[in-house]
Amino acid sequence: MGATRFAVLGVLLVVFQASKVTSEKPPCFPGFSSNPLVFGVHRKNLTKGMRLGNVNFTDCTDRRRFPFTSTDRLFEVTTDGVLKVKTEVFLHRGHRNFFISTWTSEGRKVSVPIRVVRHGCHHNQHFERHHHGDHGSHHGDYRKHHNRHHVAEVNSSNNPENATDRQLPVLQFPKSSDGLKRRKRDWVIPPLSISENHRGPFPLKVAEVRTTEHGKRKIIYSITGPGADQPPVGLFSMDRDSGILYVTQPLDREETAQYMMKAHAVVEGSGNAEDPMDIRVLVIDQNDNRPAFSESIYRAEVPEASATGFEVMKVVATDADEPNNDNSDIRYRILSQTPQVPHNDMFAINPISGAIRVNRLGLDREKKSEYSLYIQAADNRGEGLPTETKVILVVTDSNDHSPLFTQTSYDCVVEENKVSEHVVTMSVTDVDVPLTAAWNAKFKIVGGDPGGLFAVKTGDNKQEGIVTTAKGLDFEKIKRHTLLIAVENEDPFVNSAMVTSTATVTVDVKDVNEAPAFNPTEKFVMIKEDLAVGETVVQYIATDPDETNQKVMYKITRDPADWLSVDKDTGLIKVKKPMNREDDRVTNDKYTVIIIAHDDDKVPATGTGTVIIQLEDVNDEAPTIVEHNFRVCNKDPVPQLLSVTDKDTGEDHGAPFSVSLPAASQGNWTATMNGSNTGIILKLNKELPSGYYDVVLTVRDFLGLEQDNIIKAEVCDCTGMEVKCKQRIGAAETNLPLILGILGGILLLLMLVLLLLLLTRRKRGEKKDPLLQDDDIRDNIYYYDEEGGGEDDQDYDLSVLHRGLDNRPEVFRNDVVPTFMPAPQYRPRPANPEEIGNFIDDNLKAADNDPTAPPYDSLLVFDYEGGGSDAGSLSSLNSSDSGDQDYDCLSDWGPRFKKLADMYGGGEDDDML
Repeated sequence: MGATRFAVLGVLLVVFQASKVTSEKPPCFPGFSSNPLVFGVHRKNLTKGMRLGNVNFTDCTDRRRFPFTSTDRLFEVTTDGVLKVKTEVFLHRGHRNFFISTWTSEGRKVSVPIRVVRHGCHHNQHFERHHHGDHGSHHGDYRKHHNRHHVAEVNSSNNPENATDRQLPVLQFPKSSDGLKRRKRDWVIPPLSISENHRGPFPLKVAEVRTTEHGKRKIIYSITGPGADQPPVGLFSMDRDSGILYVTQPLDREETAQYMMKAHAVVEGSGNAEDPMDIRVLVIDQNDNRPAFSESIYRAEVPEASATGFEVMKVVATDADEPNNDNSDIRYRILSQTPQVPHNDMFAINPISGAIRVNRLGLDREKKSEYSLYIQAADNRGEGLPTETKVILVVTDSNDHSPLFTQTSYDCVVEENKVSEHVVTMSVTDVDVPLTAAWNAKFKIVGGDPGGLFAVKTGDNKQEGIVTTAKGLDFEKIKRHTLLIAVENEDPFVNSAMVTSTATVTVDVKDVNEAPAFNPTEKFVMIKEDLAVGETVVQYIATDPDETNQKVMYKITRDPADWLSVDKDTGLIKVKKPMNREDDRVTNDKYTVIIIAHDDDKVPATGTGTVIIQLEDVNDEAPTIVEHNFRVCNKDPVPQLLSVTDKDTGEDHGAPFSVSLPAASQGNWTATMNGSNTGIILKLNKELPSGYYDVVLTVRDFLGLEQDNIIKAEVCDCTGMEVKCKQRIGAAETNLPLILGILGGILLLLMLVLLLLLLTRRKRGEKKDPLLQDDDIRDNIYYYDEEGGGEDDQDYDLSVLHRGLDNRPEVFRNDVVPTFMPAPQYRPRPANPEEIGNFIDDNLKAADNDPTAPPYDSLLVFDYEGGGSDAGSLSSLNSSDSGDQDYDCLSDWGPRFKKLADMYGGGEDDDML
């Protein structure tokens, strides 16, 4: 019993000590003050800007402002945590639910559900179920952190192995809770800080990582992430036995401001001793960068008449050191000014913004046209690292001289009714620097134009004012205009006492023949569509604005249906042809006609007017049936519904309709109106033979206007609704075969004709035996008869060559035309040009075989060499009687030389002998 009491007392003592330690150092957990956050309101209508309360967030640092986001666009949270109404909201159900989120210094997102509820509404149970069930695990519920106590501890214990070294921060791996472990880093690890450009010695100890198993089992420590085993590799390392984190070389904050790594603790031979722990190393900035100006030399202009405080320009310098601290806090100042006249402080600079302003009056471009300033920028609020730049300021001319007109008055004439018509060009002079804002002139009309009839603009050379008409002038209203034009520069005058130069422009308006004008330009008329021919529609009159009394005449230029006529003298418009509202040229019951009016001037002026006629409907169109044919079975027929339409739209001009059948159709058909009296129900009364039937239906409108409609009904031999018509042979069916038969006969006849023509052509086109053989020796004979007839050929009398024996009367011809051989028949010249080749071949063959054609076997004389020729006679050329001549080649010369070959070459006659 006593042992039990001591055990109980021991347990209570341990619990008491643990609670005491816990109360002494309560851990800090980033998050909101509660989860969820409920804000009560007294009304449903929340106005814009209404403050609902504070969300109270902390990330366990000194930060007091955080960026918040809301899933409901109607609400917003300021950086100091105040929840406000962004747009007017009405709580229809008495409450509104949404989430807000922010981020801790380590970049972790934290979210909390928000509920805005009107007092008196029950919401807790639903709210917990809705938000915690849907979003708690997604955004991370920091209320659980307080229950689990998973917070990393940072101890400042001495390391016995390095008693002489500085104390290292010890990063303790968090204790794991019993049961299922969530692989989620929900403990807070404060960042480690290392100054950039540290001089070492390296490797330099940064911190020590410990696990609760340290000393109990063999633990192997390691580190991974950027700076360790990822680029830049090797900046950090960790002793595998002691867990000491080292930095191996100087760091540069401008390259990398922080490093995020993971520490690992592994039991040798057993796996992970702890979950990986995040380590964040911040690089502390040092003032190792000078400010840098955006330009090496700045250039700007300053007007000579600038007032004190006039901002000339701004210089900008930047510092690569950490923003928002002294290392990058830049101040500016002017080191020197050249020249130092009229004062050595003509300019001043804002030390924070770098804006350069005019500090003293007295700038004069004619004396000093340029100033040079040397500007210094230093960080650490002007006490740190400096840098310099040069600023060149050019003094520009100011508008201290007003422009002057070259002449003070102008007279001109302009025709009336012309817009943008040139009136006059005025010149000015200015002694300021040309082509500057102080020299460029601008003009304005300061008097004489209350109606805005004129406009003035500056010419391209900036020293001319061009006056034009902005509206058409009216001679009949104002015959003369007197304008007052003033000139000034683009830049305002330096001295307000400077006088503005003015000029007077007198414009005389020239009268021109103006076109007659209709009033109104569009005239609206309403008439009935059945207005009788010759009746008056409207009188449309135009007036001539000219002062002279001119006669106005009228004419219709557009009348699509040619329904109207107009009296050329009075403008009276009458009906020429019957009108019809239902005509396609009538749009929305409106018919448009265009009328022109012209005066009797030598060059007539023409004005145009439009008459829009609203045609009122009359009952002039009888109703019609839309369907023109239908099919129906002759047994148990189904009634047919026929639609009725009427082009008339007037009241009582259409439905209700009525229908009737003529006596001839009443026995076979029955026609009645449907319930709305807008359709006809047509029914077959008795069984009719299949075929086509014309059904005449007389349809009347409400006022009794009727019209007969013929409907083509096809009665089929079938029953009920399934209308199936069998193929019938009748007049209509036999027409198509008959037509096809006729077309087939015509086609056959055409084919026969074409076949005959083809055979005829082929017969004519048969290849003829050539008149000459391919090896005819005459292919090598050439004609050289171009030399003429001896010495007498200077007269070019070629007939001398054809005289033959006519010049030798002493020589007698003894050739006789054979009479015992019949002459061949020659083909007449064909009409078809394509047969000319065959014609020549046939007649040439006939001529070659014609025994009656010359030359005959007769004496021919070839000794004529012309009169008085010095050449000798050819009679000395006697035939050779030598027997060693070879005439066998004559047989190769063709049919014409066959006889010679037989005579001289031997051949068949010799063989016979």
